[in-house]
Amino acid sequence: MSSSLRITFGLGLAALLAGCAVGPNFLPPVSGLPQQWIRAKAQNPVPSVEQPDPDWWALFKDRELIALERRVAFANLDVRTATLRLAESRFQRGVTASTLFPNLNSNGSYEREKASANGLLGLFGQQTPGTEASGGFGTGAGGAPTNLASVLSSPLSLWQQGFDASWELDIWGKVRREVEAADAQVELSADQRRAVLVSSVAELARDYMQLRGIQEQIRIAHDNLATANDILAVTRQRQQKGVTSDLDVENAAAEAESIRASLPDLARQESDAINALSLLLDEPPGGLAAELAPRALPVEPPRLPVGIPSQLARRRPDIREAEAQLHAATADIGVAIGDFYPSVTLNGSVGFQALDLTNLWKGSSLQYALGPNVTMPLFEGGRLKSTLDLRDAQQQEAAIAYHETVLKAWHDVVNALVAYRTEQARRLSLRRQVQHAGAALDLARSRYNDGVAQFITVLDAQRTLLSAEQQLATSATNVDVDVVALYKALGGGWETTFPPEPAIATIEAP
Repeated sequence: MSSSLRITFGLGLAALLAGCAVGPNFLPPVSGLPQQWIRAKAQNPVPSVEQPDPDWWALFKDRELIALERRVAFANLDVRTATLRLAESRFQRGVTASTLFPNLNSNGSYEREKASANGLLGLFGQQTPGTEASGGFGTGAGGAPTNLASVLSSPLSLWQQGFDASWELDIWGKVRREVEAADAQVELSADQRRAVLVSSVAELARDYMQLRGIQEQIRIAHDNLATANDILAVTRQRQQKGVTSDLDVENAAAEAESIRASLPDLARQESDAINALSLLLDEPPGGLAAELAPRALPVEPPRLPVGIPSQLARRRPDIREAEAQLHAATADIGVAIGDFYPSVTLNGSVGFQALDLTNLWKGSSLQYALGPNVTMPLFEGGRLKSTLDLRDAQQQEAAIAYHETVLKAWHDVVNALVAYRTEQARRLSLRRQVQHAGAALDLARSRYNDGVAQFITVLDAQRTLLSAEQQLATSATNVDVDVVALYKALGGGWETTFPPEPAIATIEAP
């Protein structure tokens, strides 16, 4: 076979091998999620399979909540940190992919050097039997004897300029598997960033609902305090007329103070909620107090589009993250297999070297070295085999983690739906209780004023009404919080909230 045919055959074989990559190819896993929701009980209707709105918080039709949610992606510190980590993973991917290409370096140097005549060069100047006095090398100017040692030990200047290159051929596809794993890590970081945003928008909505619920309880406490003060005034009037005793006055005053005593703790809870929202939006403590003035609790949407279960695999960032982790683990197996194969590196250098700068760029000063370098693992003490076994085990672990993540997501959505439905039923009963308790208080006060009922009846009715109203406010808050938990479980909120590109600060190289 001629040399040209051998070269052609070798290049063709290399190209064929370059199209392959060792290790298993990644296949997206099947989530196993069904195409429809299952109704567990007759009183729990199947939710709407409409595609949920990414901006689900807009369903509450609360302008303040919508305005706050629009600021999360840009202001939240956790989201900004996750954005930087996404950029870091992309930069790391670039570092990994750079190994697919040759390395080319330029170098230049100048040295003024002198070797010692009394060192190893002194061996060239030693006299041996039968040599002449001249040292057997020649004579210098004026007939002075010279030898090789004296010549090599003379000071000299050395000028060099050249280029060197090296390229490890990715014949087995090991580097391509490394790039594939790096791509999966980029996707993993992107999904982690999405998960942080989903958590942030849900946390903001939850804190907002709890704040409005606390403010509603403050309003209820003030209303009941006004009622208690009215009852206390009436009781004092009756005591002055001798119709009732001092005991009724003291009981009425104690009830009013009991209600008043609840206000400081409610004010503390309100401050904590405002500070929690301020922290989420990178504001100092109390930074949002002005725009979070008391207002009514948002009413939950009349309809809750949730889509179908199988859509969770694309909408929930944690499922996407687990899939990316499985992809990276699968690619790492190929990297481990590639370590068993020889590595082939093409090395080359070309340059000019001269003792005089004027001769540096002459053709006679040219020097070069070219040739391949092949490294074959022979004995590693079991390191390569153990590494491959480790990657196989990690891939199996990632597959189990994916399955567990999918199953947990399904449970999260079902639990959120059940919590929402049951809290709705509880709120309806509490609403009726408040109506009955209010009517009972009106009747008790009327009968007490007519002298046909004891004051303890009025106190019991007042306490029952206050408790029922507080429970109703808490239940209404829980309904809204359950809606937030449902949409967090569905995984939406990241599709249209992020800016188009991460805002990464540019740092100039020194």
